[in-house]
Amino acid sequence: MAYWVKTPKWLKRIFPREMIWSIPQNDKPSVYITFDDGPHPVATPFAIDQLEKHDAKATFFCIGKNVEAHPDIYQALQDKGQGIGNHTHNHMNGWKTNTRIYLSNILKAKQVINSVLFRPPYGRIKISQARILLRSNPSWKIYMWDVLSGDFDLNLSPEQCLENVITNIEPGSIVVFHDSEKAWERMSYALPEVLAYCRKQNWEISALPKN
Repeated sequence: MAYWVKTPKWLKRIFPREMIWSIPQNDKPSVYITFDDGPHPVATPFAIDQLEKHDAKATFFCIGKNVEAHPDIYQALQDKGQGIGNHTHNHMNGWKTNTRIYLSNILKAKQVINSVLFRPPYGRIKISQARILLRSNPSWKIYMWDVLSGDFDLNLSPEQCLENVITNIEPGSIVVFHDSEKAWERMSYALPEVLAYCRKQNWEISALPKN
C-alpha cells in the first residue's frame, strides 16, 4: 500500500488553491487532529475521552450512513464541542464516481451532518468535482491534510503509526486518524501518545476552522 505520510508540496499545487492542506499560524502554535470514517461505537467514544483528558478539540469527518447508524455518538461529538465534517454518505471515491452522483452523495450526507467542512474519502476528488462543490456554495471548505498517520494500514505496527505522526507533525499540521474498526489497534495506541507529545510542545490542539 503506497501513500505519503507527509504530503509533498508539489501535490498540493495540483489541486485548486481553495483546498486546505495546513493552517497558517499566528502567535499561538496549534495542530489539528482529525478523524475520518466514524462514528464508530468503540473508536469514537475512545477518541472523545482521550481528547477530553488533554483539553483538546479535533474534527471528525463523518460518513452519513454511520451517523444514521449511531446518532447517539454523533450527538455526543456535538455535545462535547468537537468539530464535525462531511465525508460523503457512503465513503465514495470521487475518482471512480460520476460527478453528479458524487456531489449528490455529499448533499445526502449533509442532511444528517450539520457542517460545510468536507474531506473526500481517500483524498480522491476530481478537480472538476472540487470546483463545482465550491461554486455551489462558497461556504464549503475542503480540508485535506499534511500528515497521514497510516492507522488504516494493516501492515503498519502501532509504534510505526505513532512514529509517522511524531516525526512529521508541526504547528499548522492537519493530521489524519480514523475512528474505525480497521484502524482501531493503531489509532488507540498512537492517539494518546500524540496528544501527550503535542502538549509537551505547548501546542494547542484545535478543531479545524469553520470560517
